[in-house]
Amino acid sequence: MSEFRSVESRDGTIIGFEKLGHGPPMVLVHGGTADRRRWLPVVPQLAERFTLHIVDRRGRGLSTKESAPYDIAREGEDVAAVVEAAGRDVYLLGHSYGALCSLEAALRTDAIGRLLIYEPPAATPGHAVTPVPVLEQLRAAAARGDRPCVLETFYREVIHSTPEDIAEMIPTPMWQARLAAALTIVRELEHVERFEISPRLSAIRIPVRLLLGTESPPYFRPAALAIAHEIPQADILPLHGQGHLAIDRDTPQFLAAVFAFA
Repeated sequence: MSEFRSVESRDGTIIGFEKLGHGPPMVLVHGGTADRRRWLPVVPQLAERFTLHIVDRRGRGLSTKESAPYDIAREGEDVAAVVEAAGRDVYLLGHSYGALCSLEAALRTDAIGRLLIYEPPAATPGHAVTPVPVLEQLRAAAARGDRPCVLETFYREVIHSTPEDIAEMIPTPMWQARLAAALTIVRELEHVERFEISPRLSAIRIPVRLLLGTESPPYFRPAALAIAHEIPQADILPLHGQGHLAIDRDTPQFLAAVFAFA
């Protein structure tokens, strides 16, 4: 049976999370345009082996009492607060933008035992995540409150989903959850482009594994290589035949990677 809890982050933002399962502590951090329900395809299997703490990142779900101004560093503090509430030697798992937030958390707490991050998006020389014209389209759609346009543009132009992939997602309950969080995507993409891959990451002294889909948009690979280069105990594991959505599209392969790193 699950229960809902919350912690207060350093800036006063209330971060809610769902707790369930049995075993050592694991914290799950979803990516952009999502909420904690993003993990539903893998929760039953993970909960058999871990006590899960499934975060709603600030601005959605259980975490709408948010202090301003926004910054990814504050998101790192949010994740660190949940990790410390979960216990010690926590297994932290972050997807996409949540992977960046998890890296920020690892710079702020010593309660993490290992960190698994699936395709953290970050700009590297010659590889922008969001081209300027696309970011302008997203800003304009967000300014007029056009959530479907924000979401479809994001998936088409940033994640490189096909029209068929998007059409398949639109009727699902998860798409409705993503619509609710759609207006957070612009601020997050702005921070993606500014995320600092530098020797500061060498302060992360725990085992770190990066998951990288072999079919993912091309900007993910140089970002993963650059991040792994800076972290002393980091390595990269390919997800064969998959892109950015292996949690949904190849759940067995994703779970095998999570369990292998445990």
